[in-house]
Amino acid sequence: MKRVAIQADDFDVGGELAALEALGGGGVASFTGVVRGGDGLVALELEHYPAMTQAQVGRIVDEAMGRWPLLGVRVIHRFGRLEPGARIVFVGTASRHRTAALESCAFLIDWLKSDAPFWKKEHFAGGATQWVAARDEDAVKAQGWDS
Repeated sequence: MKRVAIQADDFDVGGELAALEALGGGGVASFTGVVRGGDGLVALELEHYPAMTQAQVGRIVDEAMGRWPLLGVRVIHRFGRLEPGARIVFVGTASRHRTAALESCAFLIDWLKSDAPFWKKEHFAGGATQWVAARDEDAVKAQGWDS
């Protein structure tokens, strides 16, 4: 069972975890990302091309399901204008054993952080904005899964 959602609306972490737990496996792993605050940040704006983003995230979920014996995967990524503290991404995986659940969850969030086709713009108090550049450490982490 897989669920990939690219959406503006918030999501229910508890409901997503319950759906994975209901699959009857021995392990469920998850990651929930929230918008960081500080340094005068008032919002993070995410843009994307819907068809491309959905297809690429779906492809990487299929890859994870081929690499690990997973019972289910749920990936939700939000777009639009989000304030600090807002949930931005959820990745959940279920497997019969913890190692597959943990590794696949880490693989998916590393890929989303480095290669998912989202463009992020930070908005600051006073009206300044800046596009968020890709971070080298995120790319290095994601490349570690290639071996």
